Amino acid sequence: MTDSTTSALDSPAVLLSADEQLRRVEPLLSKIPQADVGTQRTIAVMPAYNAESTIERTLCDIPDGSIDEVILVDDCSTDRTVEVAQSLGITVVEREQNGGYGANQKTCYQHALERGADYVVMIHPDFQYDSRLAGIAVDFLKLGICDVVLGSRIRTRREALEGGMPVWKYVANRILTTVENIALGQNLGDFHSGFRAYSREVLQTIPIEQNSDDFVFDSQFLAQAVHFGFRIGDVPVPVRYFEEASSIPFRRCVTYGCGTLGVLSEFFAHRLGMINSPRFQRSSDIEA
Repeated sequence: MTDSTTSALDSPAVLLSADEQLRRVEPLLSKIPQADVGTQRTIAVMPAYNAESTIERTLCDIPDGSIDEVILVDDCSTDRTVEVAQSLGITVVEREQNGGYGANQKTCYQHALERGADYVVMIHPDFQYDSRLAGIAVDFLKLGICDVVLGSRIRTRREALEGGMPVWKYVANRILTTVENIALGQNLGDFHSGFRAYSREVLQTIPIEQNSDDFVFDSQFLAQAVHFGFRIGDVPVPVRYFEEASSIPFRRCVTYGCGTLGVLSEFFAHRLGMINSPRFQRSSDIEA
């Protein structure tokens, strides 16, 4: 791990198809020590709420051999999410009470680490993100190029809008992502993607229990990753906007946006020594 940051696709490959990206990455995979390959364990986690109609489609798109185990954490769904997931052979964890998106992720990562994950990729079970890219995202971690990989939904304005992203959401995403890139010294295409992959070291270092149980968890996590010097990159990931796909309503997006700006303020206040935030202290230091 170094203090430098990088984009996983600082090359023309950012405009290539998923199949073409895979073709270009495959030669690099031969550089991964074979002695380590057999012991590396990749787990996909799915934070779920009322996803019974989309779980199977999401699961079927994950490339064979790219994931060792899928863990679905159900946040007290009112439909048959648990039953459907169990019928598909997925490891299912049921939360005792609905805690929110951030709380669900905390449970996801806790169980993934307990089950020996070296790499964790988060895939929403609502079929919004293209899960065919799960293996590609993890490959950048295995190669040591990145410690965190995000799926960027926005390559061009036209593609994002034609894919169904509401105009107001696109504008808000562009503004927040620009502000975060400048504030955190990054060059990412989409700070607010729900498709993410992490190395085990990242999840063991960042004190996620100090984070929000709501959607701003994601913004806090990335600010923490920057603070601890992890390398963050992104890959283009196609998305689908349809009735069953989860989406944050406008009012909650406003709350989320304000919360994200608050995260940046906290980041700088801690860096300048104005506050001593537990969110920016290593998990091991807090436990000690």
